[in-house]
Amino acid sequence: MKAFTYERAATPAAATDATSIHPRTRFIAGGTNLLDLMKLEVETPDHLVDINRLDLNAIEDTADGGLRIGTLVRNSDLAADVRVRERYPVLSRALLAGASGQLRNKATTGGNLLQRTRCYYFYDTAAPCNKRNPGSGCAALEGFNRIHAIVGTSTSCIATHPSDMAVAMRVLDAVVHTVSADGSERSIPLADLHRLPGDAPERDTTLSPGELITHVTLPPPPKGVQVYRKVRDRASYAFALVSVAAIVETDGKAITSARIAFGGVAHKPWRDDALEASLVGTPGDEDSIRAATSRALPEARGFGHNDFKIALARRTLGAVLVEAGGRTNA
Repeated sequence: MKAFTYERAATPAAATDATSIHPRTRFIAGGTNLLDLMKLEVETPDHLVDINRLDLNAIEDTADGGLRIGTLVRNSDLAADVRVRERYPVLSRALLAGASGQLRNKATTGGNLLQRTRCYYFYDTAAPCNKRNPGSGCAALEGFNRIHAIVGTSTSCIATHPSDMAVAMRVLDAVVHTVSADGSERSIPLADLHRLPGDAPERDTTLSPGELITHVTLPPPPKGVQVYRKVRDRASYAFALVSVAAIVETDGKAITSARIAFGGVAHKPWRDDALEASLVGTPGDEDSIRAATSRALPEARGFGHNDFKIALARRTLGAVLVEAGGRTNA
């Protein structure tokens, strides 16, 4: 591991100020992703700012009936919170589907959103990777790409975002709040936080250098049945090949509204307005749902080893819609 300096910040302002003094600075809280990357020298910060002492670890009700979730709230605590379990079960289930209990006890809300891809070639410093070394190429394009993206890709990168929590927050229309070294604050819809790779895959998000996530807000819980389903190679401690977060309303006969977010298929949680609109009016029987979901992700493209993901995503969506239709709307 490359040598670095370290400090503990007492306030958000102190944390962001440190990024002005040390250009190659990273914030660290749980460290469940960053420390692994530092050991491999994929990430080589000159300076770490420990933000664990900041007063940003509360879950609070908002005036409009939503929730305010501090960036330092641990994944286990968020999943277990009674308000999350009752009002946002899709989020609780997504969190419990991620990683192991030990990691959930350390991982934070902000860190989970900012974790980096689990692409084999990103982690292998001997392999070309535009995300790690811009301009070097993408080994996954012609390599073993079973876990890689099928939508939103580019010739520079076909990596996926690994977060389960982010998929659930995307279907809930979460908003991410930040502060920068100059004191300015931003509210960023989660839809706009993560970037597609384009020709700059080294930039995972739209955050500026030194910009700190302070909290995430969820709007009031939407009507409908909330479902999260994750398909993976083993039953625990594995990232999604495909996941689906859904909020579905029915009238007992057909779907009246649907929100759908996919995980494991793109460089960010993936939603498709046209797909959601097309599901409205679909009868709740399995044959009708199968026909409707067969048209999902029409732009999807496999790269050989991950071709199966296209059918898997559609079938997983179908299973989620059947499950939602068989339960009582909230």
